[in-house]
Amino acid sequence: MGRIEDAFNNLKHNGRKGFIPFITAGDPDLETTEQILIELAQAGATLIELGVPFSDPMADGPVIQRASERALKNSFGLEDLLDMVARSRAQIDTPIILFSYFNPLLQFGVKRLAKAARGAGIDGVLVTDLTPEESGEFEAELRANALDMIFLVAPTSTDERLQLVAEHASGFVYAVSRAGVTGTRETVSAEAENLVTRMRQFTSLPIAVGFGISTVEQVRDVHRYADAVVVGSAIVAEMERLSNAPDLARRIGEFTRALNQ
Repeated sequence: MGRIEDAFNNLKHNGRKGFIPFITAGDPDLETTEQILIELAQAGATLIELGVPFSDPMADGPVIQRASERALKNSFGLEDLLDMVARSRAQIDTPIILFSYFNPLLQFGVKRLAKAARGAGIDGVLVTDLTPEESGEFEAELRANALDMIFLVAPTSTDERLQLVAEHASGFVYAVSRAGVTGTRETVSAEAENLVTRMRQFTSLPIAVGFGISTVEQVRDVHRYADAVVVGSAIVAEMERLSNAPDLARRIGEFTRALNQ
């Protein structure tokens, strides 16, 4: 049993719901990212989404776009990112998944990435722009290295699409709360609950809901019907606001803990 499956099984056993924070690797730098990973784990994260910075993040709103821009100025590569994750594994056992566009992974090399990610302590990969129909080689390499392949579903997904994702996904399914890009919103769309209900017809995997969740009230609302909630833009925005704070990692840990009450 992998760390992701184990984490969700523990939640179910204890009658709890999950909390999945997202941060962009290298924002503001890799050393701080390592510290924040540790703080997020200590703050009770079920698992952590670690964004791979990319120059053309089409699915992301302005907050995460700016985080990618800041990270890319540090001129590090995937190998450096994975080395940083490996160092963090000396202190934390929380599952970590790479959240990426396919281009930087393809440039690194699919086979090489799967082996290196496993060696670094990564537990799964979510590629925002890789569909199940096109994921065969990548999915096979991940599975050969005991890594989970996480897919996105959206309110606009047809039942046929949901079934296809269910056939390919492992670890959990990421349900996008609404159409559009990432970013905080005043309310979470009612479409999200309907999407989770529809997805449960096709899979017994845990379902996490993300995009637009930024308050304690929204987290609690999503916990009514989903197995976990993903919070990204709100955390990244707080990092941007506190960018000059000497204790940035600790304060992000406190911010995350406050959201997951």
